[in-house]
Amino acid sequence: MYRPSALFRRTAAERRDQLLSWRREDTAFFAAGACHILAFAFLEAHPAAAAAGFGPVGLWARGARDPSHVFVSDGAWAFDHDGWTPTSELLAVTRAAEPEAGYTTRPIVLDLDAFCAGHWHRPRHLFAHDPWPRALRYVARLPGPPGRP
Repeated sequence: MYRPSALFRRTAAERRDQLLSWRREDTAFFAAGACHILAFAFLEAHPAAAAAGFGPVGLWARGARDPSHVFVSDGAWAFDHDGWTPTSELLAVTRAAEPEAGYTTRPIVLDLDAFCAGHWHRPRHLFAHDPWPRALRYVARLPGPPGRP
């Protein structure tokens, strides 16, 4: 069963200390704090997925200016910190974990740098270390869904 990103939220100490945040295990790191990095790294590592309709999607709480989570989806399947999940399951589990949030999804049409600049998401150069190689290794460890890139 899908584990929503809310289960992995950073502590106040991890928010203050990027090295402490960096030292979290990969699932936690890419669930909360670097989900956007993982999504864009996935698309770079799998250009055929982008050609097949996968793109970055933001999960916005009601009234929020910025998304609280970013994942990749083609509408049917989603990829994020928890690997591959049917998009409907990701949304149902996430909404059940935080029903008061009133989450909705929106496609992200910006590149990573523009997205970070326009939303409250940390750009690569402000992490303790460059998260891109870590994200590419994480993507490579997780198999795709049946019949997908």
